Amino acid sequence: MTRPLTSVERQRESRLNWRRDEEVRARESRGEQGAMEFRLRVTRAEIAKEAKAGRTDTWAGFALVLQLFRTAIQRRAAGDTRIWNDLLQYAEQVVKAHPPRD
Repeated sequence: MTRPLTSVERQRESRLNWRRDEEVRARESRGEQGAMEFRLRVTRAEIAKEAKAGRTDTWAGFALVLQLFRTAIQRRAAGDTRIWNDLLQYAEQVVKAHPPRD
């Protein structure tokens, strides 16, 4: 027998379901681009919360990740796929081992 969920657990579950549903809708309407745009909006909101909580190094960290991504794209366009492949492999490993909580 399982116990009823607390209000905090219900809110978390509701948030998770909302995010999943919104990402599915975005993907269905605009494909992978829609899913990416949704993830960017969610990430931007999380960064704002982090900054409001006094953890302003989040901005620098996100900027650095974006620079890494741009470098990987530029190197791939120039014919060197090593950084791109390494970046994707590492990202998959991290997300698989530590999926986002909500």
